[in-house]
Amino acid sequence: MIQRWQSGLETGSALLPPVRMTFDPVLLLLALIPSGAGFVLFVYGKKQERWPHLVAGLLLMVYPYFATSVAWLVAAGATIGCVLWYLVRQGW
Repeated sequence: MIQRWQSGLETGSALLPPVRMTFDPVLLLLALIPSGAGFVLFVYGKKQERWPHLVAGLLLMVYPYFATSVAWLVAAGATIGCVLWYLVRQGW
């Protein structure tokens, strides 16, 4: 671990540890779907002053940045959608 930090300092990459990012084209294109739906939900929630829609929209826009595989992308999106559906059915 110390060698990683030292090698990062030697190459002039500041004090941040090295980050591995994957640029899987399928994952990047699939991330546009929940992000777009999240934007629509966010705008709807903001205009109608509906907090569940606003929060779900924010979550749908942000979570694709942290999804590491297509399975996680689909599972997290389905979970957020189900929670939103449940909250709306409960009268929120």
